[in-house]
Order: sequence, then structure tokens, then C-alpha cells
Amino acid sequence: MASFNRVILVGNLTRDPELRYIPSGTAVSDIGLAVNDRVKRGDQWVDEVTFVDITLWGRTAEIANEYLSKGSPVLIEGRLKLDRWEKDGQKHSKLKVTADKLQMLGSKDGSRGGAGGGGGARRSSGGGGGGDDQPQYDDSEQYSPAGGPPPNDDIPF
Repeated sequence: MASFNRVILVGNLTRDPELRYIPSGTAVSDIGLAVNDRVKRGDQWVDEVTFVDITLWGRTAEIANEYLSKGSPVLIEGRLKLDRWEKDGQKHSKLKVTADKLQMLGSKDGSRGGAGGGGGARRSSGGGGGGDDQPQYDDSEQYSPAGGPPPNDDIPF
């Protein structure tokens, strides 16, 4: 049987990114995301908040640490991962998201979360058009720091 593990979330950071480096030198950043859902209970609409822990890797983690802070709006695309560990003889588990793509939302002249990327960032080629000129970051393809034209196979016409 086929399986599919994909998550897309839009929300606000609940804390500043926590950047660290593993022994191989790869950057890792943990962020918390608050995602609101509006539901009707009786005659009233109420907001339900879901808190999600997200792990970013590589250059995406470094960019998040540089440009995002608590409250920054972001779109995350990734996959679910179940972390399991044992502490004091008790088994624990937690469902987290491992991010593949990060899209900063908001205005460029507003909060820190709306700032653009820097040289050497990795940039995704897909999704999220709609006139939004905010950069998307992922670890699937190399972004040219010189800002040169995209390869011909990335041109949509």
C-alpha cells in the first residue's frame, strides 16, 4: 500500500529559533509554531490554537535564525516524524515536523520576519506565487548568490 507524509502549515513562531550545529557541521534549528483554527461552538466562533514543534536543517535553519523571531508569520512544508526516547525508565514519544521548505510571510519593511534572504541561501522554485515576492528556502536546489538568471528548465513558459 502506498503512503504519503506531507504537512503544510501557516502560523506564527512561538519563540525565537534555537540554532545549533551537529558534529558534522550541519546547522539545525528548532522552532515552535502556533496554528489557529476557527471553529463554531454553539452560536459563537472560537479560535483553537495548535502548537507544533518544527526542525529545520542546513541553510534553511541558518536563515530562520537570522531573519525570524517570536511572532514571525511563516509557511512550512515538511513531513511528520515521530521522535521516541526513554528517560528514567519511562518511554516517551512526540510527533514533530521536519521542514523541507520555509516561506517567510509578511511585509519586507515590517517585522524582522519579512526580511529577504542572503547570499548563498537555497531557494525553492515551486509553489506559492500569487504576486508574493517573499523568498522560499529549502535544501533541494542551490541558489546563485550572484542573483543570475534561473536555468532554462525553471522558466515557466
